[in-house]
Amino acid sequence: MRRLALAAGILVLAAIWLGPLLGAWRGSFTAHMLAHMGVIAIAAPLLAIGLPDRWRPGPDMPAALPLLASLVEFVIVWSWHTPALRAAAESHLAVLAAEQASFLAAGLLLWCTSLAVANRRTHAAAGAAALLVTSIHMTLLGALLALSQRPLFGTGDVTCFGIVLGREQDQQFGGVIMLLLGAVVYLAGGIYLVSRLLAAPGAAMAGNGTGR
Repeated sequence: MRRLALAAGILVLAAIWLGPLLGAWRGSFTAHMLAHMGVIAIAAPLLAIGLPDRWRPGPDMPAALPLLASLVEFVIVWSWHTPALRAAAESHLAVLAAEQASFLAAGLLLWCTSLAVANRRTHAAAGAAALLVTSIHMTLLGALLALSQRPLFGTGDVTCFGIVLGREQDQQFGGVIMLLLGAVVYLAGGIYLVSRLLAAPGAAMAGNGTGR
């Protein structure tokens, strides 16, 4: 399972980074959000599941680390969605690369710390809380973007999947994608860890939550 997850995560990253989402459609906020969610909510958890044990936190990891990782992701995600940084990422390849690298690093930190040592109840509880908190802030940001009364990004019509979108439509679709994909994936991860805690009350949980 780990090898399949690792291979799938790498393929998702390749499709995002080498495909049109960050190429021909880079000016579209909808394309940006698909790339963003693909990196942190699909590729990152797959890579976290697939990484060898020596590259993941061990049982001596501080129990609060998942919550700290959630805070780091919050700062990174919200910062890159300020109009100034979003415009810089659209206009400059080096800034875009920094954005994507920070998304992947934050996603890996959160998913690895939340899932890697799920056999310890304190770690699993902290991981569940971190993922659920992340789901909440993803929901909030997605809602703010989708319901904003004015477009915050771009300067004109854009094309994504061959469809021409106005600035307001583009931003609304991007916000909905964050709501539907980002919030749901983190919520599912948090619920999974909570279910493991409830399934084995008062006992150490077997396995590490990632499969072998």
